[in-house]
Parts: sequence; structure tokens; C-alpha cells
Amino acid sequence: MPKTPVWRAIAATLMDEIASGHYRPGDKLPTEAELSTRFGVNRHTVRRALAELGTLGLTHARRGAGVFVLSEPTDYRIGKRVRFHQNLTEAGRLPAKRILTLQTRPSDKDEAEALALPPGASVHVYEGLSLADGTPVALFRSVFPAQPFPNLLADLQFHQSVTKALAAAGIEDYTRASTRLTAKTATATQALQLGISEGAPILRTVAINHDTTGRPIEYGHTWFVGDRITLVVAD
Repeated sequence: MPKTPVWRAIAATLMDEIASGHYRPGDKLPTEAELSTRFGVNRHTVRRALAELGTLGLTHARRGAGVFVLSEPTDYRIGKRVRFHQNLTEAGRLPAKRILTLQTRPSDKDEAEALALPPGASVHVYEGLSLADGTPVALFRSVFPAQPFPNLLADLQFHQSVTKALAAAGIEDYTRASTRLTAKTATATQALQLGISEGAPILRTVAINHDTTGRPIEYGHTWFVGDRITLVVAD
């Protein structure tokens, strides 16, 4: 009778410990060195066992940080008033954002059309990473007309919140005019930024937000990690 490969036996042991609650959602697993010592094997064997846990959707690896047990997906409401910090706080998670890019540049065709701007008009672009309890859950790109909001980039840098930055620019309220959802797979760059495998499932939303006068003020793309966020359509 063929023997069970050592890496598979290690993966099965760790799976049992996760199922038994030895490691809870969000907990970090022991390091490769610690597991190598525990099981008396080399790191390559441990690495293959950990990769198996990731393939099965039980863990995710964060570059430079370690391997973590996956949390239950967080409900994220998609409705007329979608607010990232409010959504995650209501779900009992700690929200945070990490700025990747803040720039002003000419708009492309889709951006100009979505924001009702002349072709090539200047836009502000805010790209970043959304986190829940320190774990990346989404990448986003928000595009705003530059002319009405000359200080928006500085406000985004300070607040790291679209709602607060727009409030500083005089926009006290805005609502979602349209949202399109599409299933995608993560590119190599997206996978690196989100701490997932290339080709892993992600959900892309494309949305346009209007102010109270009906003027389009934000054209946004968000790429949610498929097994970390559950999108809930609400009124």
C-alpha cells in the first residue's frame, strides 16, 4: 500500500488543527522554520504543505508577513450610498486604506464619458488597497474631475477617505448612479498586491457616483478578493 507523502500528512495535521479551533480565522500559522522543527522535515516539504492549505482555500500567504487562516467572508453592501469604512465597521471589521497612487492626468475615453467631461480633460486618480483587520480585501481606482476639486489630492492624502475628502471639497452627499459587477481572475500584479494566487477569483465593480444635483463626480473600479468579501445588493 503506497505511503502518504509527508507534505500531505503535514497539511492534513494542520487542517485538523484549524478545524478543531487551534487556529482561529485571522490567526497566523507557525513559521516554516518552526514547522520544520516540529515535524522534522526540511522547509521545502513544509512549504508544499502550506501551499496545499492555500489551494484548498483555508489560508492565505501575505508576502513578508506569513501564512494566515482565512476569516469568514465579510458582507459588503452595494447600494445607493456605499461607504467603505461604514460597511466594514458595521461588519465588525477594522477598516483601513493604503494609498498606491495619487495623480492628476488627462482622462481616457471611458473616464471622460463616465464623468461627462470633454475628451482628455484633467482628472484626479486615487488608487489604493482596502484592508479589513490588516488583510487586503480589495484594490480600487477612483477617478474624479479635476477642475471642480483643485485640492482633492491633498485632501485624499490627508483623510485617505473619499467621503471625507469630498466633504472638504464641499460635497456633503453623493449617491451611486450605476454599478456593474463582473467575475474576473487576478492578474499577476493584482495577486501580488492582494496576497492571493495569480488566477484566483475576484469580483470587479464599476460604478459612477453623482452629487445631489446629478453631476457625476466619481468613476470607480474595485477588485474584491472573491473569498474575502460577499457583495450584498441593497436599496
